[in-house]
Amino acid sequence: MPISVHAVTPDFVAEVGDVALNRPLAPDDLTAIRAAFTKYAILIFPDQDFDDESQLAFARNFGPLETTVFKARKDHKLRLHENMADVGNLDSENRVLAADNRQRLYNLGNRLWHTDSSFKRLPAYCSMLHARSIPPIGGQTEYADMRAAYDALPETTKQRIAGLVAEHSIMTSRAKLGFKDFDEDERRAFAPVPQVLARKLPDSGRMSLYIASHAGAIRGMADGEARKLLDELTAHATQRQFVYSHRWRVKDLVIWDNRCTMHRGMEFDDQRYKRDMRRATVSDVAPTCEQMGLAVAAE
Repeated sequence: MPISVHAVTPDFVAEVGDVALNRPLAPDDLTAIRAAFTKYAILIFPDQDFDDESQLAFARNFGPLETTVFKARKDHKLRLHENMADVGNLDSENRVLAADNRQRLYNLGNRLWHTDSSFKRLPAYCSMLHARSIPPIGGQTEYADMRAAYDALPETTKQRIAGLVAEHSIMTSRAKLGFKDFDEDERRAFAPVPQVLARKLPDSGRMSLYIASHAGAIRGMADGEARKLLDELTAHATQRQFVYSHRWRVKDLVIWDNRCTMHRGMEFDDQRYKRDMRRATVSDVAPTCEQMGLAVAAE
């Protein structure tokens, strides 16, 4: 039986059924999933039974895997495989993280609108988040369609942002929450990198905004003007007509295209309820400036 694809929204979110992702996929099924992903940018696969290895094996169908940012800090004890991002609220002994725990405070940045790994020179292509355990209330994830947001911009704004390059760093987003606990290894690893503000997707040919809470300065622009522009673009892109809110179910796998979406995790009582969410992230094929044909020097 071929996979089934059911649209949740006309061209942003779809649910996919009649497929088990924890074993090797038939070529036709993988082709169909890729085609749906190009159209929708967010795919929901309900009731997927994964362990870490089978989730990583599925993710490798889409490209090389990223290493978790926590690997940059030598004194951090990983709970999961180094290719798995730990975005829950549990420590290495599967206990709820204390309110003042560094990992918890760091992960609060996930509640800001962002796109995964835009702070890396080679950013992310797609992310695959699997729900192992969820809180009974709260903890949804909201997603913004940056393709539709770009399409809805005035032509004058499209012309203004064409070719502009922003500096992205995870230290920028964390500073917005007052988090500054980075050691020297992390400061070197997370130095700002250049990313275009608007990019063309090579598979669909659509244009998309590419911004995030990680974005700070814009090259060639005064800091105040850059902050104002980024804030205006973020407010525009996160209007309700561009946003889908996902209410998680245990064993949901959600895949999103980081090249053309932003997302944020919503609040829940993380001192009361356990939330075990595990994300595999696939790297993009090239830096955004290179993809857009811009010669940009490192600074």
